[in-house]
Amino acid sequence: MMKLLFLLTGLSFFAIQQADFPQTEITNGLLKAKIYIPDDATGYYRGTRFDRSGNMRSLTFRGHEYFGQWFPKYNPETHDAIMGPVQEFTALDFIETKPGDSFVKIGVGVLQKPDEKPYAFSRLYPMLNSGKWTTESTYGNVKFVHELDDKVYSYRYEKTIQLTDGKPEMVITHTLKNTGTKTIETSVYDHNFFVMDKQPVGPGYTVTLPFDIKGEGNGIGTLAEISGNKIIFLKQLTGGESVFCSGLEGFGPNASDYDIMIENKIAGTGVRISCDQPFLKFNFWSNTTTVCPEPYIKIYAEPGKEFKWKISYEFYTFPVAAD
Repeated sequence: MMKLLFLLTGLSFFAIQQADFPQTEITNGLLKAKIYIPDDATGYYRGTRFDRSGNMRSLTFRGHEYFGQWFPKYNPETHDAIMGPVQEFTALDFIETKPGDSFVKIGVGVLQKPDEKPYAFSRLYPMLNSGKWTTESTYGNVKFVHELDDKVYSYRYEKTIQLTDGKPEMVITHTLKNTGTKTIETSVYDHNFFVMDKQPVGPGYTVTLPFDIKGEGNGIGTLAEISGNKIIFLKQLTGGESVFCSGLEGFGPNASDYDIMIENKIAGTGVRISCDQPFLKFNFWSNTTTVCPEPYIKIYAEPGKEFKWKISYEFYTFPVAAD
């Protein structure tokens, strides 16, 4: 039986005006997650960057919070007014599209290309067809279905967030069925906006991968460093400081390298993220409030075919060492 809860939203960092948004709450007795439901008129997120499903304002385990609002100002159409392990699909055929014509972003809809400017994720593109969203929620899981019928690309996209019985684990399964006439070939990444117990980003956070990380980026050497298979923060980030690394290397062609650990030694919280698909690309971004590994995978579905992938999140806690 579908259970949709409409609750008064709370903001983690900033006191802004509260409002009612459609949302649901799921739990397995160990984890509890609060998730917004897509809605064109009243949904919390109405931007055109991210897949509009799975916007998770809270996930708690053993009294610890793993997500929450990390941005200072809220507007439903702001490109990154979004929380949790959310996804962004690369726009389909944007470069080939002429100004005034349409292009598609999976999980968003059919959008209009206004001019010759390059695609910008921060830009709000005019919506031409948002498709149809349906949501089903039970005690321990919520399923989102987005159906889009367009003249070139059509699909049925299904995302299920499941809290595993008896384990502090969240599994997100995705199925993209190509119901159109043109092959869907694109990429998708999880932005993973982790906010652990509202701790400011700094030396308490460590990101670990199963391979030696190679690459450089903004803030590397001053705000953070790459040391073997770890990203370590050297100081607490303040003001407008941020760390960004694009196209980090060192991973191989196997899904076993998609194995990311994030720990906050001050809060005593950790999470391990794995996937049944290999990395296509790996970025990392952080500002003063959130730590975000950004793993990309490749999406390929011929007409009438499906592409499936699964991402698992194992949450844990550990004792905090005394100073």
